[in-house]
Amino acid sequence: MLDEAMKDPDSWLVDVPKIMSGIHENLEHICMAPARHSIDSLLLLLTNRCPREVVISLLKYSRLADSAALAMWKVMFSLLQPLEKVLRELHREYRKQRTHTLFGTVTEGSSILCLAIIATSNIPSERFAATICFWGYLRYESLEVISLVLQGLITLSQRPEMARKMKVLLEDIVKTLQYASEDIQMKALLVFRNLLGHMTREEASPITLKLAEKLLPLFSNESSQLRESSIRLFRDVMQMVVWRHKRQMRKNVQRGLLPLLFHMSDQTQSVAKASREALLSAAEFLEQKQLKYLTQTEQAWRIGECLLVQDRNGVEEYLCQSLLYLKDAQATVREEAIRFTGLAVRHLRDQSAERLRKVCDALKPLQEDIEPSICSLAAQTMLIVGSPRKRPASGRTRALCCWPCKARER
Repeated sequence: MLDEAMKDPDSWLVDVPKIMSGIHENLEHICMAPARHSIDSLLLLLTNRCPREVVISLLKYSRLADSAALAMWKVMFSLLQPLEKVLRELHREYRKQRTHTLFGTVTEGSSILCLAIIATSNIPSERFAATICFWGYLRYESLEVISLVLQGLITLSQRPEMARKMKVLLEDIVKTLQYASEDIQMKALLVFRNLLGHMTREEASPITLKLAEKLLPLFSNESSQLRESSIRLFRDVMQMVVWRHKRQMRKNVQRGLLPLLFHMSDQTQSVAKASREALLSAAEFLEQKQLKYLTQTEQAWRIGECLLVQDRNGVEEYLCQSLLYLKDAQATVREEAIRFTGLAVRHLRDQSAERLRKVCDALKPLQEDIEPSICSLAAQTMLIVGSPRKRPASGRTRALCCWPCKARER
């Protein structure tokens, strides 16, 4: 019936407030995908035809804490033309009332009003940034509203001129990565990709330093989509840094080397491919020819040795990173972490019994891993770590490089 009504909207879609009320009351009871799609199509049609009535109806009887109303806003924020009309009407209502309480309270929805102002007014972006603290409003919103705002930014940034205007919001958007929400983090990464694509290297370079640091923890996220997106964006930001910021970026790039090496063994092939490409870019960024060659030829076990030999002062940090990856959800990644841990111990300056005991303690739970190969590898590594020895000479170091391969062959 809805489909037939939408074919002749002039006859059927007359009383917009009543239709909006009906959608709001029944939306959460509609579970079938075809029916929900029809409702969404109806809402978008109404928004394109009668944006003022649609916005006023939603503002009158619903707050953003209302899940049905929030779902309706999300539909309108998903396509560019309806979103631009909605923001235009919100801005008009804001100018009429001169209040931030359109959505019920002072804080609720204020970030959406900020979005409406920058998207529809002629205020220069620099002046907007100086007068309105976007994060000051956004941090008080619920996760659902933050997700809605980010969806709006994704949709708006389809227009190059709007993407360039919104670059002043990048520092505030970086802060949204702190939320332990896959939905919010994924949407934030999409915003970054859209906005950075419309910025020069000179414009993008300062924010890439902060962004790179925030991306690193996402490499080991449970979501393969988030892992891949964060790794690909990390590669992009490396390539956008200008010369004067390169030294500052080096620290983040070096911190990303071992996680990228481990995720070359990611069970999701697209993540493994993204990791290899990012590690190759990192090698070029750091001007490490051997690392570049080993990455191109996918000699993972030799890459581990290369990292330890080329950065002897960083062995302790590499080992700490490796121990964290012993708890990774993926068996292939845990396996690589065990191998690297055994290799890193040989390069440690601190060969005290206490330090080696802590490494063995970290490896011990893996003797009961669900994967038999990991149980065996962990036991072998503990024996090697726990055996008394002197720090290896270069010849023994080369011999040790063969041990991970032999262990793998077993």
